[in-house]
Amino acid sequence: MTGAALAPTSASPTARQVWTRTRGIVLALVLLLAAAVAMAAVRSEGRHGRLDPGSADPSGSRAVARLLADRGVTTRVVTTLGEVRSAAGPDTTLLIAAPDLLTRRQQDALHTTTADSGGRTVLIAPGPPSIGTLVPGSTADPAVGFDSTLSPRCDLPAARRAGSADTGGIRYTTTDPDADTCYPSDGLPTLLRVPARSAGGDTVVLGAPDILYNERLDEQGNASLALQLLGSRPHLVWYLPSLSDDSATDAGDQSFLDLIPSGWLWGTLQLFFAAVLAALWRARRMGPLVPERLPVAIRASEATEGRARLYRKASARDRAAAALRSATRTRLAPLIGVPASQAHAPETLLPALAARFDGDAQALLPLLFGPPPRDDAALVSLADQLDALEREVRIS
Repeated sequence: MTGAALAPTSASPTARQVWTRTRGIVLALVLLLAAAVAMAAVRSEGRHGRLDPGSADPSGSRAVARLLADRGVTTRVVTTLGEVRSAAGPDTTLLIAAPDLLTRRQQDALHTTTADSGGRTVLIAPGPPSIGTLVPGSTADPAVGFDSTLSPRCDLPAARRAGSADTGGIRYTTTDPDADTCYPSDGLPTLLRVPARSAGGDTVVLGAPDILYNERLDEQGNASLALQLLGSRPHLVWYLPSLSDDSATDAGDQSFLDLIPSGWLWGTLQLFFAAVLAALWRARRMGPLVPERLPVAIRASEATEGRARLYRKASARDRAAAALRSATRTRLAPLIGVPASQAHAPETLLPALAARFDGDAQALLPLLFGPPPRDDAALVSLADQLDALEREVRIS
C-alpha cells in the first residue's frame, strides 16, 4: 500500500494477457487507418489536376485552355503572388482557382493588385473566408443551392448569349448597385460581375467551377460562358495557389488557431466527444465485491495482494481502511465475548474492549470506527495499530 515500486508477482499481467486485452483496440485502429488511407487515395486520384489548364483529367481544364488558344488567348499558369503582381494589367484576365486557400495577407495584397489593374479578375467559388476581402461589400451564403443548371435571368451579355449553364453552387449577395447578378438559385445569384471603380476593370465571381471542367464543358452553355468570361482579354493568367509561395508562409498577426481550417476544429471536437464516450464505456465503477466460485484455487496471499493493488490503483483508502477495521472487529468479537451479530456495533464492542483493558472505551473509537486515513502512510499506520490491538487482546 506504500509508494514503493512493486515487484512482478503472480497478479502482474503477462504479455499474452496484455495482447488479449488490447488486440481489439489495435485491430480497430489498424482498420481505421487503412480506411483513411484508402479514402485519401481515392479522393486524391479523383481531384488530381483539378482546374489545371494543363490537365486532361475529368476535373482538369485543358479543353477550355485549348479553345481559348484557338481564339488567340494565351494562357499562363502561375503559382506565386509575385508572378500575379507582375502579370496583372488591363489586357489580362486573372483567374484565381482556389481563393479560400489564400491567407488574409495574400488576399489583401491580391485585392490591392487587381483593384487598379484595369483587367478582369475571375474568382472560382470563393467562400466566406475570402469573398469579403477580394470583393468588398459581397458575402457568400453558406447554403449551397440544390440546382446545378440555372438560367441567366440578367442583362449581362455573356450570360444571355450562353443561356443555361452549370453555375449552381455557392450563392452570393452584394451591396454594389452596379453589379450584375446572374444565374439565381432560390433568389440569390451564383454569378456576380462587379465593375471596378476606376481603370475600367471588373471582378467576376463564379459560384461553382463546373463550367471549366473537361467533363462538363460540352454541356449546356458551359463552353460559351467560360470562353466569354475568360477570353475578353488577349492574355489569361491562371493562378493556382501553392504552398511553395513564400507569401503563403507569412501568417502576419494571425494566431495558430486562425490558421487551422474550421473543418479541423470540428473534427477535433468530434474526436474529443468520441474519447469521452469511449472513456465512459470503458470505465469501471468501484462497487462491492461480488463473491463467485472460482474455477481454480487461489492462494490467500495472491487474492489479498490483488485486492490491495486494486484499492491502491483506485486510491480507495476509505474502502481499504473499512475492510481492515471490519476484519479486526470480526476477529476481536469472539475473543472478548461479544456475539458476532454485535461485532460492528460500537455501543457493544467498545465497552467490552475497555473492560478487558480497564481503559476508556472512547479512546478506541477512532481506531475501530474512525474516519478514513488521509494518505497511504496513515493507512499503513492504521493497519499496524489494528494488528497491535489484536495481539494485545489475544495475549491478555
